[in-house]
Parts: sequence; structure tokens; C-alpha cells
Amino acid sequence: MSTEPKKRDVVVTRVFDAPVDLLWKAWVEPEMVKQWWGPEGFTCPLAEMDFREGGTSLVCMRAPKEFGGQDMYNTWTYEEIVPMKRLVYILRFTDKDGKAFDPAEMGMPPGIPKEVRNVNTFKDLGNGKTEMIVTEYSYTSDQAHDLSKAGLEQCLDKMAAIFARA
Repeated sequence: MSTEPKKRDVVVTRVFDAPVDLLWKAWVEPEMVKQWWGPEGFTCPLAEMDFREGGTSLVCMRAPKEFGGQDMYNTWTYEEIVPMKRLVYILRFTDKDGKAFDPAEMGMPPGIPKEVRNVNTFKDLGNGKTEMIVTEYSYTSDQAHDLSKAGLEQCLDKMAAIFARA
């Protein structure tokens, strides 16, 4: 009998009013990443993008003052990039220098993996619309799964708002 906790994946599907190339740029260009990374009320003061297979980007989300105002850093290490189609990367919680640590060390709920594999797929639907499916793998608690899903949905809401202004 396995004592390994059950793993749950976060899967969010969205259709954006934006052509696939613009949605792709939202993941690649620092100034665009800064507009959507982090849940509602959070800002992104830093997005150092090294967007290539084997490259690692460093992003920062800053909590609003009412949540402590702290900076939280992540790296995205790219495993597979198929332009306008598929993006696979490993997200890690890090310090400002990109040194990884266990998310529990910063008070995150148990069940968040030290390395979160992300797979984003992009599908051109025509007429300036794009479907994106984001999958985050291997959460081991309902709380961690639900927290991550809520944060991701808020990030994607902010991303959609960028395209609404364009």
C-alpha cells in the first residue's frame, strides 16, 4: 500500500480575444509578463526573461500592502518551446537570486510541489481568438490545488484584460 499522497493537477482552459501570436508574446516579453503575473492586487516588478529551451526566467510578484507587501520570486526553466503551439516549463519558488527552496519554507500551504511542471498549449481558433490550456502538475493537497487554481485564474483574467485594452 502506497503512502504517497494523491497528486492533483490544475487544468484551466481559456479562450482569449487575441491572436495566437499576441497570446504567445504575453509569455515571452518582459513588459507583457509584468502586466499579468500574480493574482488580483499583486504586481510584477521584475520579469527577467531567458526564453529558450534550457533557459530560466526569473519573475517576481509583489503582494499588496494588506497582505504584507513582500516579494515572491519564481523561476521558469523551459524544457520545450514549440512557437505558437506548446510551452513546457518547470516553476520553482526561489529567492531574488533564483536559488530554489521548498514553498513550505515561506509559509505556503503543504502540498505545493518544489517543482511544478507546467504545460501550456495554444490553439488558433481563427477570427482573432486563441484557446490556451494551462496544466500545472502534481499538487498533493486540495488546499494547494485550489489556491493555485484560483491564482492562475486571476492571472489569466489580468492577461485577458491586456487584450481587451489593445
